[in-house]
Formats: sequence, structure tokens, C-alpha cells
Amino acid sequence: MNAIVTGATRGIGKAIAVKLAETGYNLALCSRNADELEQVTEELQHTNARIFTYQADCSIKTEVYAFCNAVQQEFESIDVLVNNAGIYFPGLLLDEADDQFEKQINLNLNAVYYLSKFFGKMMREQQKGHIFNICSIASKQIVENAGSYSVTKAALLSLNHVFREELSKYNVKVTAILPGSTLTSSWEGTTIPHERFVQPDDIAKTIHTILNLSSGVNVDEVTIKPLQF
Repeated sequence: MNAIVTGATRGIGKAIAVKLAETGYNLALCSRNADELEQVTEELQHTNARIFTYQADCSIKTEVYAFCNAVQQEFESIDVLVNNAGIYFPGLLLDEADDQFEKQINLNLNAVYYLSKFFGKMMREQQKGHIFNICSIASKQIVENAGSYSVTKAALLSLNHVFREELSKYNVKVTAILPGSTLTSSWEGTTIPHERFVQPDDIAKTIHTILNLSSGVNVDEVTIKPLQF
């Protein structure tokens, strides 16, 4: 089976890539950082998975579609797409620069739209597949000092639901993952004990579990929050 993971060299994306490779998936991975892609490939050698990597900035439409076309040439079919690449800029809507909103829209929303359309059409033709969108608890509640981020993640959840409705007719599943505070590089330097965070591997294990449910069931969305935070 073949899976795509965007933003696959760190945090949640890397944990998902590792889990999928260890459970029998070949991978197409993209990231802005070529050195990190090479490092992840080396770390996954023990799995014997086929690893295809592509350096791309998913906030740029032309680079997203270049990645899509490269993957299509590399793999005849795609079973799983994980839209993980995203960005968070803190700030208030009233005070932030316009491009802060625009950059988050481009990566957190537009990239998912392009990728899901491209590979969703392949899955529609195949009559199978599963798309996972890494949303956020900010998809459903306004996060303090994260106005633009909250808007983009709310829109992403809506986009997820539309794709799920359109693709369900073709036996293609779509699931939104809504993590709370997760121990990634964005929390670097925190004094909060690491064990109080959601761990990236928790999200990877959740996706693996969902992929192994019966063929007739779809998990619409999953919220994963710290027990005490």
C-alpha cells in the first residue's frame, strides 16, 4: 500500500510516517527541508519500505502540484493521504500583518484543497482510499492569541466535511484529526512537563487504528486533548 504524508520530517508528520512505514506502507514524503527528508529516509531504512521524497513548500501552489505530479509518476495508486503540513503564527487579527493571515491560509487550507482534489480524484477512480486532515482543537474553538490560525483550522474542518461527503459515494474515507496541545517543536523551551502533552505518536497510533477498522465504517473526526493542561 502507498501513503502520502506532507510535512513529514518533524513532529506529528514524522511520527505518522514512521508508523505507516513500520506497518507496511510505501511512502511519498514532502518537506521544505531536503536535509531533513534525507535524515527521515535513513531512519526508515529498517522498515524496508519504499520511500519517495520531494522537497516542496506546500504554501506555494505550483510546488504542491509539482509534488502531486511527481508522486503520481512514482506510484500507480494512493491508499492514504495525510495532510499534515501546517503553520502557526501567534497574534491578534486586528494587529497582525496581512501576510500573516495569507501565509496560514496558503499552507493550512489551500494546500489541503489542492492535494485532496488531486489524490481524491485518483481515489474516486480506484473506488478506495483514505484522506486524513490534521486539523486542531482550534477548528472548533477560538484559541487565545491565534486568530488567523483558528480561522484557517475552522475552514479546514469544513473542507474535510465537504470532501468526506463527496467521496463517500465512491468508497473513499475522509477523517479529521483534531489535536490539542501536542509536544512538537512549537513548544520548544516550555517548562510544562512533556508527559502532560499529547505525544505525536498518539496521533500516529490513532490513524493506524482507524486504518484497520472495517471497510464499511468511517471515523468522521477525532479530538485528542491532554488529560490535564
